[in-house]
Amino acid sequence: MIISAGRNEIFSFAKPVGVGLIETAINLTQIFEQNKVRNLIFIGTAGLYKKGEILKVYESSYAANYEISALLSFSYTPLNCEISGNVSYETYKVNSSNFITTDKNSAFKFYERGFFMENMEFFSILKVANTFKIPAYGIFVSTNFCDENAHNDYEKNYKEAKILLTKHLKSKGLI
Repeated sequence: MIISAGRNEIFSFAKPVGVGLIETAINLTQIFEQNKVRNLIFIGTAGLYKKGEILKVYESSYAANYEISALLSFSYTPLNCEISGNVSYETYKVNSSNFITTDKNSAFKFYERGFFMENMEFFSILKVANTFKIPAYGIFVSTNFCDENAHNDYEKNYKEAKILLTKHLKSKGLI
């Protein structure tokens, strides 16, 4: 099954599941409870922390949920904040949060901790998939760097990113 977040990231071949960590957890759980799903591919956009190319495809089966407040040692959690999608891939580490990083210094700190990019939903997607024992991974197109221009660059690039995602999925025989 192929899923996407929704709103701007709607595809004819993907089921939208919501934006952010909470909507995706609720909606994906309902999908899994109502349907027999054997594997899951999440497609979407991502912001790069420090290196990489805009409008390039990246794949990942590893996500985390670290907030900037924890990165700056202003908070802690007893939760396990990292997860793998039980799929073997050369993986870029993706961080997820309900907030988009717009501070370049924070983005570089995420990169120093081993994170390559961020996507708001991916941690939630992998967490729910693992709970249901469904192999999952993500395919992302980078639309921006995580800096003060993040939102404007996303807006400028997301339409082209959708086209690139579709071409990539066709080239892999997934759609």
